[in-house]
Amino acid sequence: MKPLKLVVVSAGLSRPSSTRLLADRLAEATERRLADGEAAVEVRVVELRDLAGDIANAMVTGFPAAALREAVEAATEADGVIAVTPIFTASYSGLFKSFFDVIDNTALAGKPVLIAATGGTARHSLALEHALRPLFVYLRALVVPTAVYAASEDWGTGGDARTDGLAARVVRAGGELAGLMLRRPPAAGPIDAGRLDDVVPFEQQLAALRP
Repeated sequence: MKPLKLVVVSAGLSRPSSTRLLADRLAEATERRLADGEAAVEVRVVELRDLAGDIANAMVTGFPAAALREAVEAATEADGVIAVTPIFTASYSGLFKSFFDVIDNTALAGKPVLIAATGGTARHSLALEHALRPLFVYLRALVVPTAVYAASEDWGTGGDARTDGLAARVVRAGGELAGLMLRRPPAAGPIDAGRLDDVVPFEQQLAALRP
């Protein structure tokens, strides 16, 4: 059995980066859950920081450089994607959005995607629901129900009486992504032109309805 492919897209700008740290935690949780299901997985991390120049050039020329083209192909061919961005001005970063603008807008259709974000305070957490989720819904991706936001104060805390801690949210989201990856049907192949001959033209169907 071929291993599943998991691509982690991190838009963190600094090193070390809390965005990359959250991305790694989510990947580990997904790997563990896939291992519980006895599924092998190959993980590829795409650091958008390293591709910033190539992304800008591709936006104005329409031609991605080799490194960017390889990253785009990895995301396109993956069985599941983890997409993590820092929140700037109440939304995803420009670098994060530009990467997904470079990808063909049908490439993520039906693909399981886990969305996550980091920010300075919990006040920006709704950006997941008003910015990231609509973006991937537009791309017709299968967005995991649990989105994970990590503010600075979330690291190392266990949550409160109303909310789970960050660690619990990471485990739940990774489990949901793994479940969708395991249940995902194989990608549809090209349409067999011979089968189209069996389709009755719409005009004939209408004519058959007339008295």
